[in-house]
Amino acid sequence: MVAPATPEVKPAEVTRRAATPVAGAIAGIVFAVLFSASMIMFRQTVGDITNDTGAWLSGDTGLLKFALFLLPFAGIAFLWFIGVGRARLGQFEDQFFSTVFLGSGLLFLAMVFAGAATAGAIVAAASNDPAGFAASSTYAYARQAVAQILTVYALRMAAIFQISQATLWLRTRVMPRWMALLTIAVALVLLFVFTQSFWVALIFPAWVLLVSVYILIVRPGGRATAEGSRETRS
Repeated sequence: MVAPATPEVKPAEVTRRAATPVAGAIAGIVFAVLFSASMIMFRQTVGDITNDTGAWLSGDTGLLKFALFLLPFAGIAFLWFIGVGRARLGQFEDQFFSTVFLGSGLLFLAMVFAGAATAGAIVAAASNDPAGFAASSTYAYARQAVAQILTVYALRMAAIFQISQATLWLRTRVMPRWMALLTIAVALVLLFVFTQSFWVALIFPAWVLLVSVYILIVRPGGRATAEGSRETRS
């Protein structure tokens, strides 16, 4: 009796599968560090929106410009984090939740870039007459727009990103159950919190950092268990 032939696994494919979790972890750490640094520098320059008079426009805005310079690189790292996350699911990826996962992640980035671009426009518009621009209704509108985009809409998309990610983890078992439940809990906080404090925006990169460090240290399997795959197909 001839034994069934086993599929040949190429060394390059094995290497790619082994490197995938590491690449995702590194990308997540880079995003968490750059995004957190940008938000902290933004907060240090602009201050609290509830007491904002625009006086910061007359001061040194170099720190804010540097923060805006870092954000695109944080976005690139987050795109890599999304791509590697999907790649680890492989053939067990659920199309519905993966679509929500990808869409919410891209919308989060779009909101962050829109908020950063608006902040950059504020600095550029105030370069000739900082005091006069700070007293205008245009500044009040633009400043509120930045706060709404970064602390409301972007965080809601981040919460949906987390919920869809956690759901995929529970169905495919590529991450431990406690990590998925913790992710859902953090997502609910971001989904229902009502504040314009920029410190709240640090919750999401802190979660990404936690997940990335866990993957880098533990390196859980990138392929779903048989039980997880049956749940995905059901």
